[in-house]
Amino acid sequence: MNETLKRTISGAVYIALLLTSILFSTESFIILFGIFLIITIYEFCNLVSLNKVFSIVFGILLYSTVLLISHYNKETTLFLNKTFNSEFDLTTNIQQLDLVLLAVTIVVSIKCILFLFYDSVQKISTSSKYLYLLGYITLPFIFIVKISFGTNDYNPKIILGLFILIWTNDTFAYLVGKSIGKHKLFERVSPKKTIEGFLGGAVFAAFAGYLISKLYIQPNPEFSSRSILIWTIIAVIVSIFGTIGDLIESKFKRIAGVKDSGSIMPGHGGILDRLDSVIFVAPIIFLFYQILYYVS
Repeated sequence: MNETLKRTISGAVYIALLLTSILFSTESFIILFGIFLIITIYEFCNLVSLNKVFSIVFGILLYSTVLLISHYNKETTLFLNKTFNSEFDLTTNIQQLDLVLLAVTIVVSIKCILFLFYDSVQKISTSSKYLYLLGYITLPFIFIVKISFGTNDYNPKIILGLFILIWTNDTFAYLVGKSIGKHKLFERVSPKKTIEGFLGGAVFAAFAGYLISKLYIQPNPEFSSRSILIWTIIAVIVSIFGTIGDLIESKFKRIAGVKDSGSIMPGHGGILDRLDSVIFVAPIIFLFYQILYYVS
């Protein structure tokens, strides 16, 4: 089987699995990304030489606990009230928890961005590895699930729209960069990325955001101009922070001396290779949603 065919088949399986889990139910979506989290932690541990068993147990416990409390708070509240014969109100606590987790993730994201500019870094301290495990890998998976709920119930259109924007940005950044790219974006980390490719990806992602808003989110002749603005801003966020996320993963791979984070997807590498953009973008999108909610 040649490389192109393997790449096509594994990519099709990945997309089919993703779409099926997102559209089928909330539970299937959460379970699939829990599995993705386990694989991603395993791959990240290989890159930075961390204890796999402890890291996976820590990650999946945090993921499960936060989502159980957040998205099944009515059932959890009833259970706690019956168990302890008391009155629990989780809503305020969940909001506070979200803000704490978001603050931690943003701080680690800033550290990741600074990490890109460290020319002399060849070894990462153990404390930094665990910090990256928490804020760069585990917490973003929680925010991927959280943004799919928007400000209300589970809405698969939100997460599908996000993935469409990421795929559009990646595809056209590659095509435009390959066609007319001359100026390197960040050569010492990713020699193939160009400024022209980045701008091309951003333009097409913004157009995709417009189409998503018009045809998918608001499928009627008088679609909301506010929705267009929101999805255009999301497209810009995806273009900027998705590219940064890709560069950060490239930096980890460069230090580890490997081409891919794993080999679970023939022709594509590992799950971290596929999700490097979305895990860096998700917390920023969640922050954007929170700002919209409070402003509204």
